Amino acid sequence: MMELTDKLMKEYSIEVVRKEVWHNKENMALVEELDKGSVCGGLPYYYNEATKKTICGEANYEELKKWARV
Repeated sequence: MMELTDKLMKEYSIEVVRKEVWHNKENMALVEELDKGSVCGGLPYYYNEATKKTICGEANYEELKKWARV
């Protein structure tokens, strides 16, 4: 997924913030809070602050672009 997010950031000059959750309890708590009430419960987890839309798990490039609204 990193290749796809890198491509998205380069092609559309947008920022996708990556947070390490395995060794960072604060980041994991953030993911758990954002995912509350969702069926995801796993990684990768994408959250768009502007639209409040999520992607749970792997996605293809078109899905990622739609999520990012580009």
